[in-house]
Amino acid sequence: MFLALIWLDYLLIGTGATTHEPGFSAPIANVTAPLGREAIMACTVHNLSTYKVAWLRVDTQTILTIHTHVISRSRRVGVTHSDHRTWFLHIRELRETDRGWYMCQINTDPMKSQLGYLDVVDILDRGTSTDQTVREGASVSLTCAATGSPQPQITWRREHSKTITVADGVQVTSLEGHVLNISKVNRQHAGAYLCIASNGVPPTVSKRIMLTVEYPPVITIRNQLVGAVLGSDLVLECETEAYPKPVSYWSRENGEIVPIGKGLEPQKIAGTYRTILKLPIRRITSSDYGAYKCVSKNSLGDSEGTVKLYPMPPPAVDNNVVQRLNIIAEKSSDSTPFGTQDFRLQDYNRAAWKDSYYFRVLSLFIFIFHVVTSWRFL
Repeated sequence: MFLALIWLDYLLIGTGATTHEPGFSAPIANVTAPLGREAIMACTVHNLSTYKVAWLRVDTQTILTIHTHVISRSRRVGVTHSDHRTWFLHIRELRETDRGWYMCQINTDPMKSQLGYLDVVDILDRGTSTDQTVREGASVSLTCAATGSPQPQITWRREHSKTITVADGVQVTSLEGHVLNISKVNRQHAGAYLCIASNGVPPTVSKRIMLTVEYPPVITIRNQLVGAVLGSDLVLECETEAYPKPVSYWSRENGEIVPIGKGLEPQKIAGTYRTILKLPIRRITSSDYGAYKCVSKNSLGDSEGTVKLYPMPPPAVDNNVVQRLNIIAEKSSDSTPFGTQDFRLQDYNRAAWKDSYYFRVLSLFIFIFHVVTSWRFL
């Protein structure tokens, strides 16, 4: 009953109308909006007075709104106005079925009306690739289907502005067409691809397709021979690259997996495809020398690399420093009752404790001894 009264009121010409009949101030602009968003169509009028504006769907002859009242039963439809001059039709949560012609009508006699077109741009799930997983060396085709009027143009891009490698190794930033073909896929092809649909009328719509490349582990060891002094610390490193994510570990040359503890602390720094495997060794003993294997395995294969840890002699003593210490020792012996004591250090290089730390301690001891004895016999 309420809707009938609204419709009757709309059909009746306003008695308070002025001598100037109402009309349209501008044509309705066509609107393009992506699926799921909100579309707003505008109808601008003048001299409306007591006349009323209605919005209709043309193809179904459905009345959507009259004046400030929503006639449609859809909760997605709304109407607003700007000082009764511009009337806005709101359609929220756009669907493909909303695409079509819409009429703005004034209840004059005869009625005045004009049309505007609503285009809903969408990348279709049917006919568009989902996320893909392929093995390295295979070929893959990514497809993209879109709807719109005019028919949208499809452009392919990679996420983060990465280049697309096409035939003959040529690299491009974008590619036109509904299908993106990649032959002989390698790990550099892995990542997100954007299918962008545009028909020249903003906004554009896009879909993200993830390409995952599977390959067996590849191990890189930058230093295959590593020398270390007894008692020192060091870190062995190897890099593994694989997908699916591999199981990686360190082992000794006899196949025994390196245990955690006793100075051996395996560590992993993992990324999406690459893992850096670290093996810190603390206070090296003679049993720590030998070969260490970095092993990596996944469902597609396994790989290993070897690091050889070998002993190194302690740092050699600087002969110039030794000569200066000999001079200090000789001068010290001339002024003490221990003159017959040999403080010369010519054989210092052949001493058992050549480590630089102990050498510095010895130097300090000789210096203190020289100062004390010189002061005593002044």
